[in-house]
Amino acid sequence: MDKDTIWLIVGFAGQACFTSRFLIQWLVSEQQKKSIIPLAFWYFSILGGATLLSYAIYRKDPVFILGQSTGLLIYFRNLYFIRREASNTLPCPKTL
Repeated sequence: MDKDTIWLIVGFAGQACFTSRFLIQWLVSEQQKKSIIPLAFWYFSILGGATLLSYAIYRKDPVFILGQSTGLLIYFRNLYFIRREASNTLPCPKTL
């Protein structure tokens, strides 16, 4: 298998991960009967975005590189907010 074919597979794999996040969000929202963005959405966003960024760098596509780089920053920032909120809602240990 040549290098271009391998990178084409990487690109399609990244796109599949990226698309999976929407399917996950849709299915969870349907189950809950309201709009929900599950944690898996952000992890698939990062996985798909990083894979697509690798592909864009290989293809030397500055538009695609900028778009995926910006998206990755946003996805990581959202995970940061989620983790920060979770740590703020943990019960305080009892003191003696």
